[in-house]
Amino acid sequence: MTDDLVFLSPVVHSAQGHYAQKLLNDLMENYSSALRPVEDTDRALNVTLQITLSQIKDMDERNQVLIAYLWIRQTWYDAYLRWNKEDYDGLDVIHIPSSLVWRPDLVLYNKADDDFSGPMDTNVRLRYNGEITWDAPAITKSSCVVDVSYFPFDSQECNLTFGSWTYNGHQVDIIMGRDSGDLSDFVENVEWECHGMPATKNVIMYGCCSDPYPDITYTVLLQRRSSFYIFNLLLPCFLISFLAPLGFYLPADSGEKVSLGVTVLLALTVFQLMVAESMPPSESVPLIGKYYIATMTMVTASTSLTIFIMNIHFCGAEAKPVPHWAKVLIIDYMSKIFFVYEVGENCASPLPQGPTVTFGPCVLCSHGSGIPGVDTKLVRNVEYIANCFREQRATCAKGAEWKKIAKVMDRFFMWIFFIMVFLMSILIIVNEQALFVAQPRQ
Repeated sequence: MTDDLVFLSPVVHSAQGHYAQKLLNDLMENYSSALRPVEDTDRALNVTLQITLSQIKDMDERNQVLIAYLWIRQTWYDAYLRWNKEDYDGLDVIHIPSSLVWRPDLVLYNKADDDFSGPMDTNVRLRYNGEITWDAPAITKSSCVVDVSYFPFDSQECNLTFGSWTYNGHQVDIIMGRDSGDLSDFVENVEWECHGMPATKNVIMYGCCSDPYPDITYTVLLQRRSSFYIFNLLLPCFLISFLAPLGFYLPADSGEKVSLGVTVLLALTVFQLMVAESMPPSESVPLIGKYYIATMTMVTASTSLTIFIMNIHFCGAEAKPVPHWAKVLIIDYMSKIFFVYEVGENCASPLPQGPTVTFGPCVLCSHGSGIPGVDTKLVRNVEYIANCFREQRATCAKGAEWKKIAKVMDRFFMWIFFIMVFLMSILIIVNEQALFVAQPRQ
């Protein structure tokens, strides 16, 4: 019995192949694929559309183009491709080339590709009741308005609008197969997360024609994966921006305070150019661009203040004495708040000082002429030397006061800029968390 079934199996397939060939010849005998297959020309032909998103191949933000790999399924009923399956040995389904039957001319309206070819010419599935199912893969390039205001924590909504190019709504009506695109076979993208693909049907009246034109729009909801940009753009900027306040802590005598600020500014400029190259030219500045601009402005201000403070530090003998309000406010109070010590002191305790020489009034200068045996020329020389030492001591004291003022101002601006950098970093993190919570979940 088993041997008989094995022997009959090729015979059955051969019989089905014979009936399938006969069926195809009978169906195509007087069939024309150029005309809309309806018995009543006043009735619309319903075409069911279903889209499966397989992969996001690329999102070109600069050119605002989304490249996606889709599986497009179209289903309709052909009134002239029906048969009685009992007449063909129970054959109810055949697969034939799609070029042999009429096909709806559904196109992607927002196509952004020079190649205007449609889906691949794959086979269609034809049932005995005239139902035709056409599954075809397609790589689409669609225009997408990209908003980079919150880059790299941004989300994008890209539309894929499908509709008939020549038939109006009274001739071909498009029906949604599902309320959203199918993501069951979606291949994850390294840069973008897909949070859904809702579909909506629209009926538009164009100015050129009085007939309605239906279309179906699939909205691809994308969320950027920001880890790459955090570690390659944001984190280096954070670290570089914290170097700007340290320029105030660098000793003025080192001669590298201004060089440090300029180096930091150049590094931030390089990162700013990297971001600008990947972003589309628009009026909206991305969030990371705003952070770079704010940091560059802060570094420029810190460098300018450093030059001003260095000018105070290197005040010479021709400088005016320190004003009284500056002595009280900066030297007496602010120096204690910011732990600024005298020149030659360390952070723990003052160093022991050597013996100091105090020049009092010159006795020989006032009474030298009345003392016998004292040369008048010698008295004048001693008086000149004493005056020189007094002037030198006064100049050194005045210079030390200006240096201390410069040091206090350095310490003050260092903490101010540290707070500014910290607040800007916190602002970026808060915006990231707010955007993450606000993202829709499908």
